[in-house]
Amino acid sequence: MKKTELLIPVGNKECLLAAINNGADAVYLGGKKFGARAYSNNFDENEMVEAIKLCHLYNVKIYVTVNTMIYNSEINEVIEYLNFLYCHNVDAIIMQDNGLIELTRKLLPDLEIHVSTQAHNHNSPAINHYKDIGCSRVVFDRESSLESIKNIKTDIEKEVFVYGALCICYSGNCLFSVLNGGRSANRGMCVGSCRLPYKLLKNGVETANGYLLSTKDLNTLENLKEILDSNIESLKVEGRMKSKEYVAIVTKTYRKLIDAYYGNKPMIMTDIEKKNLLKTYNREFTKGYLFNETNIINSKTSNHQGINIGKVIGVNNKRITIKLEEDVHQEDAIRFEKTNKGMYVNTLYNQKGLLVSSLKKGDICQVDNKERIMIKDLLGSRVLKTIDVNLNKELNDWQAKKIPINITFQGKINKPAVLTIKDNCNKIKIEGPIIEEAKTVNTTTDRIKEQLSKLGNTPFIVKDIDIDIDKNIFINIKDLNNTRRKAIEELIKRREGTAISTNIITIPNPIKKVSNKKQISILTRTEDQLKIALRNNINIIYTTDESLYNKYKDNKNIYLRLNRVNESLKEYSNERLLCTEFGSIVKYNKNNKIRSDYYLNVANDYTISKLNKLNVESITLTIEADIDKLNDIKNKEDSEIIVYGTPECMIIKNNIFNITTEKNQLVDSKNNKYLVTFENGFTHIFNNKPINLLSKLNKLHNFGTYRIELLNENISETQTIINNLKDMI
Repeated sequence: MKKTELLIPVGNKECLLAAINNGADAVYLGGKKFGARAYSNNFDENEMVEAIKLCHLYNVKIYVTVNTMIYNSEINEVIEYLNFLYCHNVDAIIMQDNGLIELTRKLLPDLEIHVSTQAHNHNSPAINHYKDIGCSRVVFDRESSLESIKNIKTDIEKEVFVYGALCICYSGNCLFSVLNGGRSANRGMCVGSCRLPYKLLKNGVETANGYLLSTKDLNTLENLKEILDSNIESLKVEGRMKSKEYVAIVTKTYRKLIDAYYGNKPMIMTDIEKKNLLKTYNREFTKGYLFNETNIINSKTSNHQGINIGKVIGVNNKRITIKLEEDVHQEDAIRFEKTNKGMYVNTLYNQKGLLVSSLKKGDICQVDNKERIMIKDLLGSRVLKTIDVNLNKELNDWQAKKIPINITFQGKINKPAVLTIKDNCNKIKIEGPIIEEAKTVNTTTDRIKEQLSKLGNTPFIVKDIDIDIDKNIFINIKDLNNTRRKAIEELIKRREGTAISTNIITIPNPIKKVSNKKQISILTRTEDQLKIALRNNINIIYTTDESLYNKYKDNKNIYLRLNRVNESLKEYSNERLLCTEFGSIVKYNKNNKIRSDYYLNVANDYTISKLNKLNVESITLTIEADIDKLNDIKNKEDSEIIVYGTPECMIIKNNIFNITTEKNQLVDSKNNKYLVTFENGFTHIFNNKPINLLSKLNKLHNFGTYRIELLNENISETQTIINNLKDMI
């Protein structure tokens, strides 16, 4: 039986060692560029080569993230990097950009590709398409339920997140960070907009406040058997920016339960193990959308919660007094829930004010009031332990993993000594010096065993050793040691693998097409907006309302914009569709006229070419590209750019704000207001202001289509925007 893979995140070498030595089957990590965690330490090229060798030495697979949106100017560099990884035997690349995936399949056909969750994988057409073009695995959206994942029939490997931080927005669909923080989540530079405090207004009245977009952390350990029963190939833990202690305990815990499952043993977690997971990192836990939980927000805080260890019962300028409900130790870190202020317990006092190194549950302790927190702010506050110094010491005290080997030694007089070493898949045979007949003292079986077993700090341990020698032989111990050393070195090389020669790759030039016929498109949300577009003879009119589409579709300029999440795609034939996710393109491209929307994160000509081959007549480029990057596109004729509109920052599963018919707005700390709506089972958050490139159109030349994206503009405002665009092009 093939075991389900345990896939662990590593942001640096310490985390890599923790993952390997605590039982990871595979790890994923990023280089210094093109990974969706740009602020993790990540690995430079030399570190990457060493990481690949180390993983392969211990029979751990290594996957590298190249899963950001890619611009034209980066194509040569990213292909060079992929070639480097391929030549150094990386096991797979995790990617999201459709154009780069197709280009990589062409230039490096033997390089294994896993399709990142950033590609918004949630329906059969997209997933089976990736299988058809040679990808070996897809990473599902974290919003997909286990039931829906099981129901997708495919030969491609399925990977799901089972533990760690959640994004509130569908991965690959979040624009909040780039629009309001200036850093792109689709380029690995998320500012964490969802971890900030907000107010919710309904018809202008505040109805909620706090960390309204901050999710709890995913933890599926209690339902692990159900996941393992589902024939999912890989269980993925989130956390490339987490500590080595986090990596160690999560790996260790999942390893224990997975091994119990395959050993037909009870999958039991102790209370101590559960508590240790809480200590290492949690924002409270949820089983997540994988198990259809809807209460996934922790609006109280977006910080690590640790565990509750007591309550403040006294405060003065010098010290804070705490009644303990758990043990505490010097150098633990604590946080006061009321003030959200934390500290390291550098000095710990007992009830009498005497210095101590630790105190027990039920004791009263004192700590220094470093921040001079006032009694009114602190009295009665719960105290949280966010770092447990003893637990961290325990987690960092793992034993280096050892690989069992079998050794055979043959020593026959007047023939070369033969040393054979076998692991689970390699056989190394080394000839030593000619065996002589002993003249004085012979070399015994026990002495040979002793020397061959001296593996020191190598990664190996002797499982079995077999000595076959003549009775009266002599072999120099130095020669015996050298033979053993050569065999071990060869086995290490064999396990690590040897880099292959760098490929010479010629990247095909993108298709260059400029448009002499400039079209205007407009996205409408109301019938009044649609009528104005018709009166102005707009070339392409999109509507988000299917009833309006059906009412007006005799006009050949009108297209229906489809939903951004489509687990079950309905049938369309001979229709005109604006597709907002990749599965819809694959499903509808053969018997409908289709265009693609900006949610597909198209930023380079190779992705335009890929979509062209799928009969997409016009491809809307990402709204993240600046003017220079837009002008760098060669195939402008088939490209559509948004020159005015209020983009959608987030799409969120379920009605997380219990929206009905009121006007709903999120308000941030700078008093920016974001419209919130609920449609078709999803919460939508729109930007606080429109993007407007109308005054810069003289710098944007020869694109096929220029789009206006309306939200709640009235008749007069819509007409003005149309007039301004017509004047500019």
